[in-house]
Amino acid sequence: MQPQGEEEVLDLRIHGMSCTACATRIERAVGKLSGVSTVSVHYAAKSAYITYDAGAATPAGIIERISQIGFQAFPHGRDGSGGSEIDALKLRVFVGMLLTLPLLWTMAHHYSVLSFIPVPAFIEDPILQLLLASIVQFFIGMPFYFGAYYALRERTANMDVLVAIGTSAAYVYSYAAMLTGGALYFETSAVVITAVLVGKLLEAAASERVMKEGDGYASLQAKEAIVVRGGKTERIPLDRLRIGDQLIVESNEHLPADGLIVEGESTLDESFLTGESGLVKRTAGEHVYAGTTVRGQPLRLQVLATGRDTMLSRIAAMTRQAQATKSSIGRRVDRMSAVFVPVMMLLSFSTLLLWLLWLDPGNWKTASIHALAVLLAACPCALGLAAPISLVLATGKLARRGIVLKEAGALERLASLDLIVLDKTGTLTEGKPAVTGISALNGAPNALLRLAAAAEERSQHPFAAAMRESARRAGLVVPASTAYDSYPGKGIEALVEGKSIAIGNAGFAAERAWVIHRSLQGFAGRKEEAGETVIYAFIDGLCAGAFSLSDSVKRTSKEAVEGLLAEGVSVLLATGDHPSAASKAAAMTGIKNVHASLLPEQKAALIRKLQNEGLAVAMAGDGWNDAPALAAADVGIAMGGGTEAALDAGDMTLLRSRLTGISEALLISRLTVRNIRQNLAFAFLYNAVVIPFAAIGGIEPWMAGTAMALSSVSVVGNALRLNGQMRRQLDRPLST
Repeated sequence: MQPQGEEEVLDLRIHGMSCTACATRIERAVGKLSGVSTVSVHYAAKSAYITYDAGAATPAGIIERISQIGFQAFPHGRDGSGGSEIDALKLRVFVGMLLTLPLLWTMAHHYSVLSFIPVPAFIEDPILQLLLASIVQFFIGMPFYFGAYYALRERTANMDVLVAIGTSAAYVYSYAAMLTGGALYFETSAVVITAVLVGKLLEAAASERVMKEGDGYASLQAKEAIVVRGGKTERIPLDRLRIGDQLIVESNEHLPADGLIVEGESTLDESFLTGESGLVKRTAGEHVYAGTTVRGQPLRLQVLATGRDTMLSRIAAMTRQAQATKSSIGRRVDRMSAVFVPVMMLLSFSTLLLWLLWLDPGNWKTASIHALAVLLAACPCALGLAAPISLVLATGKLARRGIVLKEAGALERLASLDLIVLDKTGTLTEGKPAVTGISALNGAPNALLRLAAAAEERSQHPFAAAMRESARRAGLVVPASTAYDSYPGKGIEALVEGKSIAIGNAGFAAERAWVIHRSLQGFAGRKEEAGETVIYAFIDGLCAGAFSLSDSVKRTSKEAVEGLLAEGVSVLLATGDHPSAASKAAAMTGIKNVHASLLPEQKAALIRKLQNEGLAVAMAGDGWNDAPALAAADVGIAMGGGTEAALDAGDMTLLRSRLTGISEALLISRLTVRNIRQNLAFAFLYNAVVIPFAAIGGIEPWMAGTAMALSSVSVVGNALRLNGQMRRQLDRPLST
């Protein structure tokens, strides 16, 4: 028995897929490997996202399994192929068209309306037609045979199977006719192969454009870095960069790594990270991130993270992960696509029997042509592309606006949202509270502040940060703390200079039967009436004083709430703060429904109660003590505030705590779901019309093959419309 290891993620580029059935086949094959927990293969993005137990599976073993079923796999960014697949496809299309045109010319004699077109005698030579058709069938079309072989070997069927069987039937029929002196239809197989390749080329080109729209991060990654070593500067490739190195970043260059500015002051373009187009000023002592662009004076910085550990790489990887995952619509479509090809093959055989035994008894030629048309009209590509191609665009648009989506299903759930629950601190407010008052029972206020700041040393809560900042501004020397304990939503305890220091709200004190001194009631009443938050300090279980803190409401919060209400989404404020502070913040932003003094688990219970009432509920919180509520919600939205830790919380992260980002995400989600439904409607309509029409003899096989190829192009084209729709809608004011 192999030892269990840590769970790892493998992000791959896949070459050789011809339709969504190929993606399904890879998922099944890799999913059966020992140690592999999840597999998501994205046909449109030509990618795979795989999680596996490092103790039971290896990247090499997974890649080898993919190659065994007929595909090529490379770690993302290491395939070195660029546009090689498209280039090879272009060559096949060019040669195919060159050889097919003479065969197409002969079709003039098949139709009376085209009989006036002169056809040179040498083109009608059966040997020449056989030669041209054979090259197209077995050289240009050979990848279809390979794809069909690997699919059938795995007991599945894909588009390659349809094309290989259909065109081979047309080729064999014409070859037999040539031997018996009958009419030749070599052009049918050649035209179908060429038409399918033209369609695949158009689809690939459109998909490539979609992927570039959905992933603009590659252009933000610097190729080299100017490093200072031994008093000298030199340009080095990024793989030689080390943590602790000092870099010089010139004006108009991308930062090659995450770091700390050690010298200089400049303006930076951080739009990839924040979604804001304005420049920001950064100076010595501030953190900066790879991918941001220096627009002012050069900077000198110390490297804190490189390669895959940078914020840029993490966001890019999470965006690819979201693009590789599937929404519930996508999973339903995958299930339909899995049975689509076998059903179409059965329908084609039924068409053959219908014509042969009933509609035109004994006429093998007519029956074969109509059965072939059905076979060539059928393709699951348009169906399979309907959802993923739109999701790629949407996730890319979100990421460029500072909104990182974790999985595609969250976008679909967001589109049907009924209500959103907002936390107060760091979500509705700036999340940068300040200490506005101290009431100490014994001794000087600064002495109490010194102990409180020490006790809060390890806490990440904004109130703790406010305590530490207040102590710093007062010039206090803060001692170290030990034996730290945190009680989310209530308070903390720590040992400082041998004393037990506890900082928390009134509920925290009540749980421990600690008595809040009566002299603090007036102080607390005045501060809470003003909308401020009051927390208490206890030394060895005895009340020592109280602190008041104030946090300003973000200027965008009112606009964001109005935007959500305008979209038909109800807004509820749920906070652990005192009711007076919660009510003041709610009144300033237009929120009517307020729940205050809630513990983290009570917020989660509130969300479950709302869900039991039949509502689709989202939760937006800071990710520190809102984790239970974020997990309970249909969509958990972590307000990042620029922190890397927020990337690990919720289904969606706003890299900057700009509440209007939720309104933007809601708008994008609804446009995306509508676009997906349009794509699905077109794909179903195409199959509902073209396949029966082919079965009754309404179209020729080459027409059916051409329509099949162009159907997926139409779906991709409609998905590309989504980009313009999102741009126009997001540019309008939220209040309209």
